Amino acid sequence: MVTPSPWWSRARHADRRPFLLARNRIKAAIRRWFEGEGFTEVECAALQVSPGNETHLHAFAVETIGREGRRRHYLHTSPEFAAKKLLAAGERRIFDFARVFRGREHAALNVPEFTMLEWYRAEEPYEAVINDTLTLLAIAADAAGAEMLSYRSRTVGPRATPERITVAEAFARHAGIDLLATLTPDTGNRDALAAQATKAGIAFASDDTWSDIFSRILSERVEPKLGAERPTILNEYPRVEAALARACAHDPRVAERFELYVLGVELANGFGELTDPVEQRKRFEHEMAEKERIYGERYPIDEDFLAALAHMPNASGVALGFDRLAMLATGAPRIDDVLWTPSAGRDA
Repeated sequence: MVTPSPWWSRARHADRRPFLLARNRIKAAIRRWFEGEGFTEVECAALQVSPGNETHLHAFAVETIGREGRRRHYLHTSPEFAAKKLLAAGERRIFDFARVFRGREHAALNVPEFTMLEWYRAEEPYEAVINDTLTLLAIAADAAGAEMLSYRSRTVGPRATPERITVAEAFARHAGIDLLATLTPDTGNRDALAAQATKAGIAFASDDTWSDIFSRILSERVEPKLGAERPTILNEYPRVEAALARACAHDPRVAERFELYVLGVELANGFGELTDPVEQRKRFEHEMAEKERIYGERYPIDEDFLAALAHMPNASGVALGFDRLAMLATGAPRIDDVLWTPSAGRDA
């Protein structure tokens, strides 16, 4: 087996440099667009009391030493909590090219340290940030000098009319499963979903929860079909899979959460934001109980965030994987090719 040269070797860097320069142009073009739309760029601190409270997100713990002695803090998995505190403070349109950190990220498109482009519109509808997300596809392609977004020899037009499909519609179309029949506003019926999954030939473990089975169906049957010929907006996630999103007015079983897929790559995750601190605490506690059950650990709840939430205006927001967008826009074969310096521990 031939050992690859290090990323800093001159020959390898020369191969990657065109992608890296295109990445810079994409970032500059996106920044200009946000500023033209009246957004303010912010810089959210990475060191936080809580890294986020979602079951399957894994953070890096950091020991800090101060006047009160040694304390545990975390590198954030998203700038979301800090950004929403800024909305509570009075900001109305903000964006952040944030460096974020996630453990257990070993897949081809996942790295432990990456750039998340996150933005919020206060007092503006969920549809507005969906449109923002689609606009950024064209901006990125133009900045990279590309007519198409590309990944693994497949291409999609950045301005193609997107497919819009609900999660329930996608489950019915691609897996033959009636997802809504397994849902109540507060939870999912594990036995009902298990019966349908078994009929559809989807394997799962006997101790898998409703959420586990949902995730398996999504990853095996649904996600590979998304964004193959045009960008796909997958929306109206089950409320139990949208801990930070508000419920849809037309059906409390589902929430104002969407994801954008291009060529099977998940690019963005957006919400109509939940602003009820009582409901948010309830959801966080449920997520952390699940995390402890599955992984044997839990993260603290940021009480300051819940206090700010009571003062936060209605808002919509999106988190977009900037490195993935740069990879698709430049046609880079690997995500490492658009990272100026790959993270420690990453086999780049």
